[in-house]
Amino acid sequence: MPTLYLLPVTLSDVDPRRVLPAYNLEVAARLRHFIVENVRTARRFLKKCDPATDIDALTFQELNGHTPPASIPSLLAPMERGEDMGVMSEAGCPAIADPGSQVVAIAQQRGYKVVPLTGPSSILLSLMASGFNGQGFTFHGYLPIEQSARDKALRGMEADSRNSGRTHIFIETPYRNAKLLESLLRTLQPSTQLCIGRDITSPEGESILTRSVADWRRHKPTLDKVPTIFLIHSRS
Repeated sequence: MPTLYLLPVTLSDVDPRRVLPAYNLEVAARLRHFIVENVRTARRFLKKCDPATDIDALTFQELNGHTPPASIPSLLAPMERGEDMGVMSEAGCPAIADPGSQVVAIAQQRGYKVVPLTGPSSILLSLMASGFNGQGFTFHGYLPIEQSARDKALRGMEADSRNSGRTHIFIETPYRNAKLLESLLRTLQPSTQLCIGRDITSPEGESILTRSVADWRRHKPTLDKVPTIFLIHSRS
């Protein structure tokens, strides 16, 4: 029975051995077929895992927002021949806030073995460090781009957190971090707690800080072009 391995990759520009178990590197070294979000990123990651890797001997198929849904089942063609495959996101864990979940669902339907490997997740790492409720939380992915819809979503999350104690987590494309931060500081109540995690796992740039919205307004961080995740929690 062929196996579909879900291979986490690094969140930042860091030596893979710093954040990934040795077993992951062993699995990555023996696989020959990969489904990836971005071929260039995947090739660079595998080369960092093992500089001796013959990248040109590997096959890569992209699964991202541009992939026609009808073509997704064909990505698993090597497994039909009995060969193992790996799924890789552009950063972090595949199939979490990532299109890889679509091919994982097909593998499950076909009865293939699916093995998720341990690796860094900005969602869990930031939640661990936030001091917020880690038993009841919701990850929203990306919020609406349009300002009024985004502000409405933020107010709804704040109200839910106040009533239920739930933590709300979301991300943004790095070049839109500044606009999202403006919405957060403008929309949320001063007492609401906001955790901002930037460049998580980076040896130099990592910062995971929890402050009240009022405090963030006084000490506004610079987040442009830096991978960032946001968490909010409001007490009644």
